Amino acid sequence: MPTAIIDGISTRYDVVGEGPPLLMFSPGGFDATVEKWSSLGVYVRTRPLDNLSKHYTCIVFDRRECGKSDGRVERVNWSDYVAQGKGLLDHLGIELAHIMGGCMGCSSVMAFAVAYPEATMSMVLYWPVGGAKYRLSGHQRFAEHLAFVHQNGLEAVAALVAKDGKAFGADPRGGPWASVLRSNPAFAAEYVKMNVDKYKLIVASMGRTLIDRDTSPGAEPEDLMRLDIPAIIVPGRDASHATSAARYLQECLPKSEYWDIAPDDQNEQNTTEKLLEFLGRVATA
Repeated sequence: MPTAIIDGISTRYDVVGEGPPLLMFSPGGFDATVEKWSSLGVYVRTRPLDNLSKHYTCIVFDRRECGKSDGRVERVNWSDYVAQGKGLLDHLGIELAHIMGGCMGCSSVMAFAVAYPEATMSMVLYWPVGGAKYRLSGHQRFAEHLAFVHQNGLEAVAALVAKDGKAFGADPRGGPWASVLRSNPAFAAEYVKMNVDKYKLIVASMGRTLIDRDTSPGAEPEDLMRLDIPAIIVPGRDASHATSAARYLQECLPKSEYWDIAPDDQNEQNTTEKLLEFLGRVATA
């Protein structure tokens, strides 16, 4: 796959299919890679990338700090994820696109629409993350990494990732930059030299900033309520994708359509038909 330097960070991306542009923020939590659209959970069953790319130009990418994209040690927040997505559209010369997110990618989509409404034709929010259990587990993940750093230091983090190769979502001890440590030796060499106390402050504030509420994070409700952008919400129902979070977005987004269907009833045929119907309706409105 090609790469582009976006906001100073090497970004692995791909462009699949033909038609109107559809920027897709990958699912997978803190391991949001292109492959997750075909290999993770509900997406294995519904195959959104395979089916939507028959009608749309699907722009997919590894989120920064994930997969083969690079990263930077800083207090990453939703605006940083937005900068990567918008930068990729600019790199490709695209001024207006449908924006789709899966899982944690939904929060990036909301933040993108708030920051760049003029570039957002519609929003597809597929299994948005959120809920009290999601907040608790997310904060626990950051706490486990901080405890490992406090007890063992940054060299131990780099050694752990080099040995096991697991992303932050799979082993919290490796931290938010685990994927970059694994793929970029130069980054790893600088990482172990960082002041550990300052590093811990960055990590603590990052977790609190990204996961800051018991519903779906990413944008303030007042900002969502001001959006005049069509949206479709496909609900999940588990510890990371609470149905209450999807209902919250329905409440906040004035031009939203909530697909009231149980997750177990979402299959390849009906999901494809629903998303294509929505996107087609937006284009002709």
